[in-house]
Amino acid sequence: MKLALKLAYKNLIRAGLKTWLNALALSFAFVLIIFYNGMIDGWNNEARQDAIAWEYGTGHLRNAAYDPMDPFTIQDGHGVLPEQYREHLTPILVWQGTLYPHGRMMPVLIKGIEPGQTTVKIPSGVLKNSTAGYPVLLGRKMAESAGLKEGDQVLLRWRDRNGTFDAVEVTVAGIFETNVPFVDGGQVWIALNTLRKMTGLTDEATFFIADENYTPTPVDGWTFVDQKMLLKPVTNLINAKKYGAAFMYLLLLAIGLLVIFDTQAFSIFRRQKEIGTHIAMGMTRGEVIRMFTVEGAMYSIFAIILGGIYGAPLFIYLAKNGISFPVSGDTMGIIIAPTIYSIYSTALIVKTFLLLVISATLVSLLATRKIAGMNPVEALKGKAL
Repeated sequence: MKLALKLAYKNLIRAGLKTWLNALALSFAFVLIIFYNGMIDGWNNEARQDAIAWEYGTGHLRNAAYDPMDPFTIQDGHGVLPEQYREHLTPILVWQGTLYPHGRMMPVLIKGIEPGQTTVKIPSGVLKNSTAGYPVLLGRKMAESAGLKEGDQVLLRWRDRNGTFDAVEVTVAGIFETNVPFVDGGQVWIALNTLRKMTGLTDEATFFIADENYTPTPVDGWTFVDQKMLLKPVTNLINAKKYGAAFMYLLLLAIGLLVIFDTQAFSIFRRQKEIGTHIAMGMTRGEVIRMFTVEGAMYSIFAIILGGIYGAPLFIYLAKNGISFPVSGDTMGIIIAPTIYSIYSTALIVKTFLLLVISATLVSLLATRKIAGMNPVEALKGKAL
């Protein structure tokens, strides 16, 4: 094996520019795979952290009749949770309403939240400190859609639990910035007790957000959804993006491997006399095949070295400064931070390294299979193939 390594290395170095061009083509796939997966992992990490911090907490204890994906369940999806089960839980009451900014009509979800709660990052303390009669809190996207700014008053209409319409002028007490569209777009946040009085739903809630100290306990009429289940849509979306992009960089990898296959196949045809000489001097066909296979595998090593030279500075820059996107995730209904900081884990680099080396080795082995059937005498004459 040591002899095969030495001979393979000398042959590749002797080939000069051709070796490095082949390695460069393969290095593009190496860098692209790490770049894209690092960016996706960074997006995944930030999306999960933002979703937990702004919306999910440790999990949701939902009323059994409530389904956040079905607006028709809002009317009946609420109830009173017994006092002994409320520890480490922040209640949220969801109700439908209509906002009338500047003469327009906007259907909204009115969400009641405890002023000053700390389970999620929604700055509900603004509602507690406001001197307005009916202070509300809006996300930046919602405020832009409605054309409202802090201090503006706007008409809000709703139906109470008996179906009676009512309306009041609310004041925008604060506008918060978030990357999570599900707590921003089409949402009006108001003090929980205020919403309970407006709707007649005394002491009721639609769901509760659990903090890190909450221990799930079975409660009749309520269902606990843990953090993993809440994050599943985000995880599925990101995995779909990752699998979809795999076609692109695997195609690039296939092109690089095809170059190696062609190079090795042509090299065997051109070096028939050399192969015949090696066999005549006592090398077995298996040893000759091993030498050419090692040559192909070395292309992947050279590709990794080249990729490291021009890829490492790029990866360090992206991990430190991130990638900025001109389009916000708000417009697409997904969690995307304005700047995504790529994460390049050791596992990602090792997996990509192994993928490249194993693929190049297998391709080289396929290219060298004709050596096994060579006649040494014909090979010395250059007529074996």
